[in-house]
Amino acid sequence: MDVDLTSGHFRFESVSFVRTKESAKKQNKMLPHTGLVEAIILEVKDRERIGGSFLKTNAICCNPELANLGSCKLGEVIIHKDEENPEWPMRIKTFFDGVNTEAKMDIQMVEINKTGMYYLYFMFCNEDLKGTVIKGRTVWRNPDGYLPGKMAPLMTFNGFMSLAYLVLGLIWFLRFVRFWKDIIQLHYHITAVIALGMCEMAVWYFEYANFNSTGMRPMGITLWAVTFSSVKKTVSRLLLLVVAMGYGVVKPTLGGITSKVLLLGVIYFVATEALELVEHLGNINDFTGKTKLFLVLPVAFLDSWFILWIFSSLSKTLEKLQMKRNTVKLELYRKFTNSLAVFVLLSIAWIGFELYFNATDPLSELWQIAWIIPAFWSLLAYSLLAVICLLWAPSRNPTRYAYSEETGDEFDEEGISLTSSAVTVSGDMVSKRECQNGLGEALEEDKRE
Repeated sequence: MDVDLTSGHFRFESVSFVRTKESAKKQNKMLPHTGLVEAIILEVKDRERIGGSFLKTNAICCNPELANLGSCKLGEVIIHKDEENPEWPMRIKTFFDGVNTEAKMDIQMVEINKTGMYYLYFMFCNEDLKGTVIKGRTVWRNPDGYLPGKMAPLMTFNGFMSLAYLVLGLIWFLRFVRFWKDIIQLHYHITAVIALGMCEMAVWYFEYANFNSTGMRPMGITLWAVTFSSVKKTVSRLLLLVVAMGYGVVKPTLGGITSKVLLLGVIYFVATEALELVEHLGNINDFTGKTKLFLVLPVAFLDSWFILWIFSSLSKTLEKLQMKRNTVKLELYRKFTNSLAVFVLLSIAWIGFELYFNATDPLSELWQIAWIIPAFWSLLAYSLLAVICLLWAPSRNPTRYAYSEETGDEFDEEGISLTSSAVTVSGDMVSKRECQNGLGEALEEDKRE
């Protein structure tokens, strides 16, 4: 167990140890102490003080040879006390009596007077205690509340982000109302993402605030926060995808690929929701090894799929706009493509930093800056949404991005007619518009003659 504390305290509440019946039967019922479990509390920087490294041995527990030298007590964990603070690392002993299978730890409070990352280990040196189970709970509290030090900045950050979404939402709403006659369907999608982002940050803020004041994380509040987060992530990615496909700008509908887009969104939501639920509501001991890999890999794969599909669609949209020589929309999509490329490069760089950070800080010694990692992703998502709001802001001139039949695509990726301006049959035929263009060119040649 580990926690980051400023000057505060933690206490043991109803903690007990239960050993196996086989272990208890081996003991003498007349003896007062037939097994020892030690609670070791230490700051992470003092981890080298646990064990016999200062005695030039790899032993954790005191053996007869070291006991004879007077270096430690037989059957106890070896601890090298801090000369400046002889009480630390701290040791609290709990003994089993006779053949009892359960030993209860005394209720007591430990004062923390120094900021740092603290670890609590329950250890025993008696091999007969193998299979011992720990029950109960410990309560850790900082001066400002129960929220761990590495999570406390996230509460403030989520509060500021909820206000940032509120400001963005107000600006967007004012333009939305002002130019409501020129609103296109895409604007409603952007509005939904802004609203979801505002709700997500607000719910997470209240979840952290409740945790800080009560020391508990009610499943209902956390479940709502996780669900809002998953829905917002899914809708945000779908927004990027449909924008890249030219929805509402190059073509009025997604045609035959609508079902595929929705299916991808549903699968992504399920995968993200499962991952978030385990991270925030599951047992931390279960979120290791194969379980972690099983939940993380699908989300990573789906994120990669989204990125590939988005850039593939952008390439097709840019190609169509170049062929039609629509310079206004082409410039709009070039700006969007460049911005998206910058955000993807930042994401890749940050993933590399995150992997390096986790690899070089396995014991959370840098807990004071650990909150920056999740905060970065929230800030990146907000920035990308702000760019989309800026590029597709409602205005008096919606033709710069709105779809029109005169410049629209005749066919989508599935070969479905979007403009209905021509009827195609087998054989060599041309559309009505092409005939008119051809007739106009012929009349012009006649005039020249």
